[in-house]
Parts: sequence; structure tokens; C-alpha cells
Amino acid sequence: MEGLLTRCRALSALATSSRQLSGYIPHRCHQCAPGRGQQRLLLSRVFQPQNLREDQVLSSEGRAGDLTCKSQRLMLQVGLIRPASPGCYHLLPYTVRAMEKLVRVIDQEMQAIGGQKINMPSLSPAELWQATNRWDSMGRELIRLQDRHGKEYCLGPTHEEAVTALVASQKNLSYKQLPFLLYQVTRKFRDEPRPRFGLLRGREFYMKDMYTFDSSPEAARETYGLVCEAYCSLFDRLGLRFIKAQADVGSIGGMMSHEFQLPVDVGEDWLAVCPSCSFSANMETLDLSQKNCPACHSPLTKTKGIEVGHTFYLGTKYSSVFNAQFTDAHGEPSLAEMGCYGLGVTRILAAAIEVLSTEDCIRWPRLLAPYQVCLIPPKKGSKEAAASELTGHLYDHITEMVPQLRGEVLLDDRTPLTIGNRLKDANKVGYPFVIITGKRALEDPAHFEVWCQNTGEVLFLTREGVMELLSQVQVV
Repeated sequence: MEGLLTRCRALSALATSSRQLSGYIPHRCHQCAPGRGQQRLLLSRVFQPQNLREDQVLSSEGRAGDLTCKSQRLMLQVGLIRPASPGCYHLLPYTVRAMEKLVRVIDQEMQAIGGQKINMPSLSPAELWQATNRWDSMGRELIRLQDRHGKEYCLGPTHEEAVTALVASQKNLSYKQLPFLLYQVTRKFRDEPRPRFGLLRGREFYMKDMYTFDSSPEAARETYGLVCEAYCSLFDRLGLRFIKAQADVGSIGGMMSHEFQLPVDVGEDWLAVCPSCSFSANMETLDLSQKNCPACHSPLTKTKGIEVGHTFYLGTKYSSVFNAQFTDAHGEPSLAEMGCYGLGVTRILAAAIEVLSTEDCIRWPRLLAPYQVCLIPPKKGSKEAAASELTGHLYDHITEMVPQLRGEVLLDDRTPLTIGNRLKDANKVGYPFVIITGKRALEDPAHFEVWCQNTGEVLFLTREGVMELLSQVQVV
């Protein structure tokens, strides 16, 4: 063992003396340096295809002239998504990281109100949809297929039928077991006639859909309020201004519905909003001649919005079809009162970028940024290159001393490029903190240039100041 340790120390010393900051940082021996076995995350190794030509983008959407959406353009330019076919995209590493963080926030909010996470098949048998008459009423929006035996299916755009049949299969349910709040985060499929705007309107997308089962209309309405409050909490945590608007029940059905909309000009929905009270509604639900608020009679204003969430109180529309029953307090069978609640996961990501970003640079909700920190060392061969090792030391110090930032720090090791070029790239990607080892790193004590992207501040801080700033960063 002593010989092994001696050899590890010798190899470590050799690597330290010869390595360049722009290269690979070797895996450290766990026996020599406990807790230091991680590799540094290097930007040069991120799979991030860029420079997609405009004609490639337009052909992926199936027509010319539709690249008018800021989020779509920025996500393509930066390398967050890549076209696969009309309305379908490859989600690349930065986007997947951001989406996983969003799902964690959603999980926290759903589970805080009693949500239980499940996963249902995307392949849904035709007979379920035929039982509710939606096999025909959904029309061409359903993507239908047959298996080798001629049995018909669709790729699920939503799962009311499937989850109700699932609960109905559980016999001898008691009112004491309710409510059930069952949710999933899965791919959904809709044969959009005109997929456009990137992830805002596609044929394949990720969605959180929750289905609730209550013992009475009163309890179902209470659950409805809890889920709406959880949605409000979610968007507040993300720092996104939203409108909760009364809406039509559409093909889902039910007795009450609300949409959660992010107000933005590229939105496809028109909303009527009262500036004097809390009333707001999708204009599809209002009389076209109605110009005053039905609640306080003040003049209504109009705004466009992107729908990112939708809630429905369904009553017994589905439970009556599949006989989803429970035994009530008197020992009698009773139909469950249902609700369904959707959040567009990929749509929230794109809509947040649409709302928060400039024309040239992505800005993320702080909690969803793919990486929280990007470190930029000096250009190779520059006067500041003498301070290059400080960047590596700072990287290690952050990841060791700020536990919540482990895996959240990226080192831009493309040192043949100038600091300015790499800073421009970092601004475009939208890391919340960009830390540069520049001229002032040669001072005693060394100072780092810290760009706080979400506030626009530029600070010059010592290592201790950097650590104090980053220790306050919250991640999910």
C-alpha cells in the first residue's frame, strides 16, 4: 500500500507541474486526496452543436418565414435544441439539465400537497378512448397506430382515460384513502397541424399531468384550490409573472377550468384582464361584445399570453364511464370526483426564455440555469496567464466548500480564445455568474471579475468575496 501511495503522489506531482489549464484535469486518487476524485467540468467537452443555418431551421419547421420566435432562435443558435423533424427536437445537454431542475421544482410543489408520482404508458389502447367518445371527437390530433395484430392505439396526448381505468381497477377503495393525487412527467404527442415556435408548439413534448380523485364535490374543489396554489408557488419560485385566467373546458371537459399564462407578445391566446380586481379570462370564454369586467365593471384590457398550465374540475365525467368507485362513510358505493391538472414542462422552459431573454442573450430563471457558474481563465500566452492556476484553485475551492454548487461550475478551458470572446459566449448562454481571471488577478490579493447576469452587476472580489457571494446561491 505504501508503494502505491508513493507512486500516486509522484504521478500527481508530475501532472501538476506539466498540465495546462486548457487541457484535461486528471482524475485524482481517492486514497491520496479523499473527496477530491471528481473531474472538472470542461466547456470544450460539452456536446453543443451550433451554427445551424437559417435554411436548415426553416426546413425543419416545414415552411419558410416562421423563425420569428426569440426563444426558438436563441435555443437553436446557442445549441440547446436541434431539429429532428417538423415539430420534434433533440433536447441537448444544457436543455436536459434545465428541464431536470424544473422537474425537481415541480416534484417539490406536487408532493408538498400530497401528490404521488407514477408513470403510465404512452401507448394507449383505442377502446379506452372509444369508451369516452374521444377516439372520434379528438379528430386528427390523435396520432394513431396499429400493432402487428391489428389492435389500435394512440400515442397519448393526455391520460384521463388511462388513469381512471387504473383507479377503477382497484376494488374496495374506501373514502378514508381519498384523495388520490396521481401525477407523472412524460412525453406527450399531438399531431399539430402547424407546429411552430420551437418548443412552444410541437408534436412531441414533455408535460406534467396530475389526476385527482376525491370523495365529494366539496373535497374536489378544495383539492382544485390546493393545486392552483401550488402552480402559483411554482411560477413565483421561478420568478415568472403569470396570469391565472378563466378558460373553456374544451375537449377535456368538466365544469371549471383555468389557464396559467405568461404574458408575452408572441403568445397565441388573447386574455382579458381587469386592472382593478383579480378577474382575468381567456377571451374565448367571454361574449365578444363584453368590454367591462363582470366582477367590478371596470374596463377590461387585452394582452397576449403563452399557456403554460391548465387546470380542470371534471366531476364524474370519466369516473362514471369507467366506474371508478369508492365506499363512502355509509358503506355505499359512490363515484369519485375528479380533476386534472397540466403543466407544459418543455413549454415552460421555452416560454421563460422568451419572457426573460434579450434579443441576443438567453436569461434563465435562476433555479433552472443549466450551470450556475462559468469560470474563464486567461488567454494562453497573455500577460495574465501567470494567474491561470488561480482559476483551477478557485474551481476546486467552490466545489469543495459550497456543497450546493457541486456539479454546477463549468470551466471554459478554450484558452486559445480571448477572454472577450469567451465572455460574449457566456453572456449568450446566460450563466447566472461568470467569473473571470483577468488583470486584477495579478494583484495582491488577487481579485476576480464577477459578472452577475441576472442583476447586470460587475464586481471585483477576492477569493473570499467570491465564496461569500456564491454561498448564498440557491439551487434545486
